[in-house]
Amino acid sequence: MWGRNVYDSISKFLQFQLTVNIVAVIVAFTGACITQDSPLKAVQMLWVNLIMDTFASLALATEPPTEALLLRKPYGRNKPLISRTMMKNILGHAVYQLTLIFTLLFVGEKLAQTQCSAHKQLGC
Repeated sequence: MWGRNVYDSISKFLQFQLTVNIVAVIVAFTGACITQDSPLKAVQMLWVNLIMDTFASLALATEPPTEALLLRKPYGRNKPLISRTMMKNILGHAVYQLTLIFTLLFVGEKLAQTQCSAHKQLGC
């Protein structure tokens, strides 16, 4: 039961970390290429990694095992650590996060001005 719990915790942690790091690298690289200045500075990237690593490891590693873990079949020795489903989840969440971040980065100022002008017209 504990072994399966540890395996699941490692899988969850890897999925979370790979998603966060893929997004951070793509944002830093694409932002630097398009705007000629990286949206995330080196110190900010270090803080993101430090905070994400710490809280994710604490949250995902402190989950107690349950009896339900024993009801499923064990994983084989040759099963890859990152399964096809995990890869789909990682890429899906990365695309979602990149869409939000790039929208805020490149269109966010226009969106904020549109909302501010709408509030001024309404007298708010």
